[in-house]
Amino acid sequence: MPHITVDYSPRIADSFDPRVFAAELQPTVLEGSGSAGTCKTLFRQAAEARAVDRYGDAAAFVHVEVGLLPGRSDAVKARLSEDALALLEKHLGVGTTQAVVCSVEVRDLAGSYRLRTF
Repeated sequence: MPHITVDYSPRIADSFDPRVFAAELQPTVLEGSGSAGTCKTLFRQAAEARAVDRYGDAAAFVHVEVGLLPGRSDAVKARLSEDALALLEKHLGVGTTQAVVCSVEVRDLAGSYRLRTF
């Protein structure tokens, strides 16, 4: 049931392989959240987005959002965020010649969430 969305700068497209990242992120999220469901992941190269520091310098970025059914503690969500950041560091640390701003949010899915397999 986890829904994962990964937005990332086109500037890192040559050094960031979404499929390889997903192969490690999905089992990490499933195991860390205690979910027995299917993990769905969407990657979006955010061509129209910009991240800047306080000096106005452009920065590359990756933002991961994990949506889970309600019921996980803040501690579980924080651990999942840290685990995802560690995976990002692993996958972006090799061959990246620029700093990449990384963020993760683990949130509850809305009460209107429904799932069916057809």
